[in-house]
Amino acid sequence: MTATTWNNARPWRGIMVATALPLRDDLSVDHDAYADHVRWLLDNGCDGVVPNGSLGEYQTLTDEERARVVRTAVEAAGDGARVMPGVSAYGSGEARRWAEQAADEGCGSVLLLPPNAYRAGEPGVRAHYAEVARAGVPVVAYNNPIDTKVDLTPALLARLHQDGSVVAVKEFTGDVRRAYEIAELAPELDLLIGADDVLLELAVAGAVGWIAGYPNAFPAGCATLYHAAVAGDLETARPLYKSLHSLLRWDSKTEFVQAIKLSMDLVGRRGGPTRPPRSPLTAETESAVRAATEKAVADGHR
Repeated sequence: MTATTWNNARPWRGIMVATALPLRDDLSVDHDAYADHVRWLLDNGCDGVVPNGSLGEYQTLTDEERARVVRTAVEAAGDGARVMPGVSAYGSGEARRWAEQAADEGCGSVLLLPPNAYRAGEPGVRAHYAEVARAGVPVVAYNNPIDTKVDLTPALLARLHQDGSVVAVKEFTGDVRRAYEIAELAPELDLLIGADDVLLELAVAGAVGWIAGYPNAFPAGCATLYHAAVAGDLETARPLYKSLHSLLRWDSKTEFVQAIKLSMDLVGRRGGPTRPPRSPLTAETESAVRAATEKAVADGHR
């Protein structure tokens, strides 16, 4: 078993898909379609799922819906360790309660943003992560300063790891240089690829997992790419990456939820609409996503 392979000891490693949430035309959650989607991902080379992340539109869900999504994921996966719920919330207490629900469901880890409605300084960020870690489930930090305006710098991540509050980081900034600084300051902190369009660069830099978007539509092809990349097999990885990159870069755009759901629809999976305030793609954007998806299909990805 390699260091980048999923295992029960470190269940946040490997390919953990940030799952899109299928909605019906009336915008209700299609839990049966979601369960089927989770099983399909695991059957096609992915290691686990991340429900209630940004891609899962957690901000638009009621508490009842959000809790049921986690239960559905665990039941469909057949192993709670393969489920990493997003537990981000406006308040640290609420985030801890979602982490406690994850613990009750037997989940292997949770994914947590820093405070995302308050530009907290270092003491506030450390207190936030410490509070959620008290739920007893390994916490993966999610660094997305583009949206949260709170930057989990390598130095701050090292302190969070020293505090015992986090075991890994989903690094979304796209700044590959951070990978090497994180490894220097916190060598035991696991680096997880957080944006699809820097997969190869972060894999080469030592990432041991991928919290992934586009496997929602192309799980097998993305799994082949990931495993080649983390194994250092650039002869295999580079042409695959080049072939998929026009698609993967949509994961880093504002319309990433709509884009990935459209790609799912185009390949015969149920993506469906998004809840407001996300609006349908413009004709121009839809055309671009459609073209990238069709190119991936034509190149043999699935």
